[in-house]
Amino acid sequence: MRNPSSAAADLRVRGRLAALGRFCFRHRRWVLGFWAVVLVVGVLIGGRVFEGSVAGASSAASEADRGSAVATAADPARGVVTAVVDAKPTDKGSVDGAAVRAAVTRATQEIAALPGVASANDAYGPGPGAAALRSADGNASLVTVRMADASTVAQADAVTQRLAALNGTGGAHVTVGGDLVLQQEVKKQTEQDTRFGEIVTLPLTLVVMVLVFGGLAAASLPVIGAVASVGGALLAMFGFSRIMDIDTSVLPIATVLGLGLSIDYALLMVNRFREERGHGADIAAAVERTAATAGRTVAFSGLTVAVALAGLFVFTSPVLGAVAAAGVSVVVIAVAAALTLIPALLGFAGSRIKAPAAPVPDEGFFSRTVRRVRKRAVPVALACTALLMAAGAPFLHAEMRNSGAAVLPASSAGRQVADAIDQRFPQLAAAPITVVVEGGAPVAQAYADEVVAKLPGVSGVRAVSPVSDSVSTIDVLVHGDPQGGTAKQVVDELRADRGGLRTYVTGGAASVVDFADELSSRGPWALGLVALGTLVLLFLMTGSVVMPVKALLMNLLSLGASLGALTLIFQDGYFSGLLGFSPTGGLETFIPVLVFAFAFGLSMDYEVFLLARIKELHSRGYSCAKAVELGVQRSGRIITSAALLMVIVFAGFALGDMLMVKQMGIALAVAVAVDATLVRCLLVPAAMSLFGEFNWWAPAPLKRLHRRFGLSEHVELPPIAPAVIPAQRPVLVGSGVGTGVGSAAGAAAGTATGSAQPAQ
Repeated sequence: MRNPSSAAADLRVRGRLAALGRFCFRHRRWVLGFWAVVLVVGVLIGGRVFEGSVAGASSAASEADRGSAVATAADPARGVVTAVVDAKPTDKGSVDGAAVRAAVTRATQEIAALPGVASANDAYGPGPGAAALRSADGNASLVTVRMADASTVAQADAVTQRLAALNGTGGAHVTVGGDLVLQQEVKKQTEQDTRFGEIVTLPLTLVVMVLVFGGLAAASLPVIGAVASVGGALLAMFGFSRIMDIDTSVLPIATVLGLGLSIDYALLMVNRFREERGHGADIAAAVERTAATAGRTVAFSGLTVAVALAGLFVFTSPVLGAVAAAGVSVVVIAVAAALTLIPALLGFAGSRIKAPAAPVPDEGFFSRTVRRVRKRAVPVALACTALLMAAGAPFLHAEMRNSGAAVLPASSAGRQVADAIDQRFPQLAAAPITVVVEGGAPVAQAYADEVVAKLPGVSGVRAVSPVSDSVSTIDVLVHGDPQGGTAKQVVDELRADRGGLRTYVTGGAASVVDFADELSSRGPWALGLVALGTLVLLFLMTGSVVMPVKALLMNLLSLGASLGALTLIFQDGYFSGLLGFSPTGGLETFIPVLVFAFAFGLSMDYEVFLLARIKELHSRGYSCAKAVELGVQRSGRIITSAALLMVIVFAGFALGDMLMVKQMGIALAVAVAVDATLVRCLLVPAAMSLFGEFNWWAPAPLKRLHRRFGLSEHVELPPIAPAVIPAQRPVLVGSGVGTGVGSAAGAAAGTATGSAQPAQ
């Protein structure tokens, strides 16, 4: 007679993921406790990552940034606080009024004596520089404070508070800004937008998941998993900030990725758990089988997204490198939470999660759509391709730029001061191009007169300023857009003719040129790395060389549509009033690169899931046409639900005020929406119908390679043991527990599910 324990072992699902699921179920209290600690520590310690972030991290590889570093090192000041004193002529006062003059002069003297202040100047002091601090219309003046030590935030805050106290004196309106204030506002606004995005999206995703699962217990698990993942992500980014500069803009981008992936992965896990319960498995067996199947999908998806983000490591830009490091770590944490925390939570809440009344039918909306597409495969494929290419066409005229203070909302004080200086104090506005010269003022002046001023496109040399005895700067003005084609041409001319001096061409236009050069030199390598990694992964999964190439091309079409929408909205200004921002005339330089990496990874996530379904059905003997029809039908609902949740998360972050966060949120929302609808439901079925059995073609040597090293997203599941099938019991009204399944029926269900099942 066979040993019962041996029989139970035979029915145990094999594999490391199944073993991990069993472990997390059996030790669920310890697993839950671990993630609770991660969440608490992540919020308390990881939340400080915003304080340690850098607003505008620089790269030593860029000439513009090297020049800025040389000028900064030579300048004893480490930042500027600027106040705009706006006092239009009235009966009660003006800029020249006695009350305003006395108050500003007194405040300037007091500020000059504060710790950490290098100098303080106003429009009433001696010297020719005072005249530049008065607006052209005479109704406003500036107070500029140069800080000797910008590392102490309290010192800059003391200066800001003293200047803000001038507001209302003599009828004057005072606004305080400057680069130090801008940096603090960027950090504060970024943190607020991140928190706002989390607060908005989590309740909305909970509502959608209640509709998807039909119960609160199942719907709440992905939200809990997402919250824990965000805590872990903050902790990981805090660790990275200790060893590298993390640009402030990286934080919400990594957070939105972690939040979206965590919800997506948990949704797949919970959905598979419900299916296994519907087949008759008890909670322990359902968790084990979920970890072996849906867990495999999650791990494979995480690997796919990580490969897409790894392409960013090719670039030298610190922003892109930080995004790559933070993004990959966030993906790892999201996968870890799905594979450990969700099984533990299922162990606690599994009895309250309703199983579906019936499995997904083979006939439905998605299967009917596929059949209609198959009958018109050529026109559908051509129409979808043409539509996606037309949607991406606006990106062909996209302009890249550094938005500066424009990344902040118009209501921020730092942006208001920057705008006021540009409009009312043009002689003090940042020059489009600044040349840093390693030499004294006479040498720099000679170079400015003999070379710089004579270059085509240069409208004038505004100032030659000695930073120290050995370093000087030249402010160069250009015709037209400060970051347009003429300005970029002047940058190239200045770098071609340095007058025999050691110079660095810096400024906004130079930064755009440097980033474009890096993109052209390293972009193909990054694209090649991502494409190669994706092709290899999809080949190992499908055994085909046709489907990976086809998937890559379709993803590029989907990405093009997203970038085209980004250009229309943020460069051309469509819907800017509705979305609450002012167009800057271009896209932030690194945003298209990040959109490519993130959207490509997410699109490939859905591609992998759909192809895994189709491949599994085809391997079981279905024709290509039938495998596509059933694959889309069985995965369509879960892909659509996951995409809807992703769109909600991205759209929630797009409601923030930071321009970069808004751009990323909208671009990713459009990419996911287009991919889950137009591409997955129409273009993929049409293309696969056209290729037929050729979809699975590969050269004979590669076929042998796949048979030896190929990957699979499904696993052989043993029958469900009758002993673990819950006994039939009546339904408890309002309990959320469905009708139990009898032993005989459960045994039949277990036999039916004993064959390979596609991962959810």
